[in-house]
Parts: sequence; C-alpha cells; structure tokens
Amino acid sequence: MYFSINIIMYQSIETILVEIPTIRPHKMAVATMQTQTLVLVKISTSDGFIGWGEATTIGGLGYGEESPESIKTNIETYFRPLLKSMYGLNMAKTMQTINRNINGNRFAKCAIQTALLDIQAQRSGLPLSEILGGRLRDSIPVLWVLASGNTDKDIAEAQKMIEVKRHNIFKLKIGSHAVEADVEHVLAIKEALGPGISIRVDVNRAWSELQAIKGIQMLQDGGVDLIEQPCAIDNIDAMQRLTRRFDIAIMADESLMGPNTAYQLAKCNAASVFAVKVAQSGGLLEGCEVGKIAKLAGIDLYGGTMLEGPVGTIASAHVFSTFDNLAYGTELFGPLLLTEEILKTPLQYQNFKLQIPQSAGLGIEVDENKIDHLRRL
Repeated sequence: MYFSINIIMYQSIETILVEIPTIRPHKMAVATMQTQTLVLVKISTSDGFIGWGEATTIGGLGYGEESPESIKTNIETYFRPLLKSMYGLNMAKTMQTINRNINGNRFAKCAIQTALLDIQAQRSGLPLSEILGGRLRDSIPVLWVLASGNTDKDIAEAQKMIEVKRHNIFKLKIGSHAVEADVEHVLAIKEALGPGISIRVDVNRAWSELQAIKGIQMLQDGGVDLIEQPCAIDNIDAMQRLTRRFDIAIMADESLMGPNTAYQLAKCNAASVFAVKVAQSGGLLEGCEVGKIAKLAGIDLYGGTMLEGPVGTIASAHVFSTFDNLAYGTELFGPLLLTEEILKTPLQYQNFKLQIPQSAGLGIEVDENKIDHLRRL
C-alpha cells in the first residue's frame, strides 16, 4: 500500500524595493529624507498561503549596518536558497536554522520572520497578535514627528494634527544644530502648543555627554517629557549617568539592538524607557523578548519605528498590542509620511490612535499592482 504525503514547502521568496516620496523633507541628525525605500518580502507556500514582511531602514547606511540594497542582495543570495531547502515549515526550527547559518542581518531576518509569522497566523485563522501572546488593546496611540526644521512650520503642522484628531503627542528631531539653537526651537513649539501637549525630542546620538547635560537640563526645565538616545550608541556609561542625574525620562533607541543589549542596558540602569523597534531587535519575537526584559526591570516601553510602510508598521502594532506597559505610546506614523498607498484598504488612524486589524495574519491586503508601479528597478 502506498501513501501520498504532501510536504509543505516555501515555494517562492521575493524581495521588492519600492521607492515612495515623502510628504515633506524629514530632517534628522543623521540624514534628511525626501523619499523612503520600502523593502518588502513576499513568501508563498506550496499549500497556497502568502506572507508579507518588511525590512525598511532609515537613511541608507547613514543610520545602521544594513541598506535596502544589501537586504535585497542578502535575502536573494543567502536566505532564499536556505528557505527553499526546508520542509514542513516548523517556525521555530526555520528561524533556528536561519540564525545558525546567517550572522547579523537583523532587518532582513525581521522581514523573513514577519512573513513566516503572517503565514502561521493565517493558517491558524488568528490575528498575528494572538500567536505572539495575545493582544491587550485593539488600538495604540501614535505620535507625530515634527521634522521640517522650521519652528513656524512645525507649530502649524502640529496644530493641524491636533485639530483633525490625528496626533496630540509630538517628537522633534534635533542634534544637527548647536545645543542652544535646538533647545530654543523645541521650547518655542512647546510654549505654542501649551502644557496639555506632550513634547519629546530625539537627539539621534548627536550629543557628547557635556552637551547632553546642558541640553537635557534646559529641556527638562521647559517641560519636555522625554529625551531619546542623547549619546553615542556604545556610550552606555554616559547613558547611565544621565538616567541617574535627571528626572526626565531618558530613552534608549539605537543602543537597543535586541534582547542581549536590552539586558545589558537594564542591568546597568542606562535608560528609563526602551524604544522597541522590531527590525532593530531582529524580529517580532525578539521585540516581544525586549518587552519582557523591560517589564522585569521596571523599564517603561515605547513603540518605535524605522519609518516603515504599512506592512512593517502593522506588524509592529501587533507586537506592541501585547505589551502590558506602553507608557509612552508609539511612533507608528510611517505610512502617513508617504505620498503613495500600497494597501487595498489603508491602515486606520483615528482619534489619535492606530486601529489593529481583527482578521487573520497581519490583517492587511497588499495592492500588488500598485507595488509593481512603484517598484525600483
């Protein structure tokens, strides 16, 4: 007697670069963005499921160790042959094999893992959040980054966002000017918007420790709520001293590269808030682990972004919806910065929050015709 056994396989793994202009220049200490290159990964299985992931970065190699071009090349050269050699689609074993055979490449691994989790959740008939431990909220607060670099423009932009009930928490990118000039810009906006509006700043690791002491004191006195990554990535001692010195929250961002660094930062009290970025953590599962470490250490959480498009954004939202503590909200505004939509039904932002889909998997439907139109050749 003969039995036919259908072994499920990864049938295709495609990496797509999609170039989309931003609604305005987005100025940071490390780069000024006029366009964003989304790195999308599409994985199809032999039993008919399709999963999507995203590995978008900021400013090419000016921000981190991976670029859109390197992610695409490495997925096609190393990840794809490895995945196509696997059978059975055991999620844990698949990621274990990838991590054993491929070093680094946190963003690429995150995109692959997201697509695989999307498939697993669809196969289970559950929203992605439910296979990550279960959501505790169906929507999450989203701030807006004021990054035009012009004080009057930033004030007008913020007032419009408040009026239409899209955002009422704002972050400013600083660090590319003298400390005094940056602080003057921030405090003018804080004064214009009033005491009821939360203002945070992201220094993008641009300050020395002495500059940080000066700038943070003035920002704290002016009513700013949070300082993100004031010092260099590896200057953990300075982060520790600043966290202990000031009452204002000090948040680790670029220094936080996954569970191992989360543990090191927590152990030496080098931050009072963690900016969890799933791509920077190496994946959604690792992002959840960072959240658990923060919870055990009594560190508050903030949902960060790499300015992903809607695929990476909603994947992050599923992760953040499972956190017990999301004291500082999230920064998942990336799709709102783009001039083009790549989903058949856009993500829903309303009443200062992002709604998290209830349907299986990521809960989105990618418009592949639109992606083909925007694809970077």
